[in-house]
Amino acid sequence: MTLRTLDDLFIALAKSRFRSGFRLGAKDFEYLQSRGLPLVLSHAADFVDQRLAPAHIANDGKQTPFRGHPVFVAQHATACCCRSCLQKWHRIPAGRALGAEEKRYVLSVLQRWLQQQLDGSI
Repeated sequence: MTLRTLDDLFIALAKSRFRSGFRLGAKDFEYLQSRGLPLVLSHAADFVDQRLAPAHIANDGKQTPFRGHPVFVAQHATACCCRSCLQKWHRIPAGRALGAEEKRYVLSVLQRWLQQQLDGSI
């Protein structure tokens, strides 16, 4: 299995009308700014472990809310929201638990998108 490069992924995401339409709302942006990226990424690691990493998820495709935390928005913007999106966009097969490298990859994708929001570059 070969994971996509982040540059390749973000070029593809930018071409998707759905994925490229996500932005942090004022409340989520303020949360990210006030708490800081390291803390928000620790939340992201917990969300990935609980909602994305297991081999089988009872509500796959519906486990990630669209709002309520900056990471949720980032997950939808980067197609890291469910196992079927991970398979389609990131080449990570469904039906098995995520490995450590795959978890690090997902977190790096989320980090890049959140940092771009902080920088105002997307």
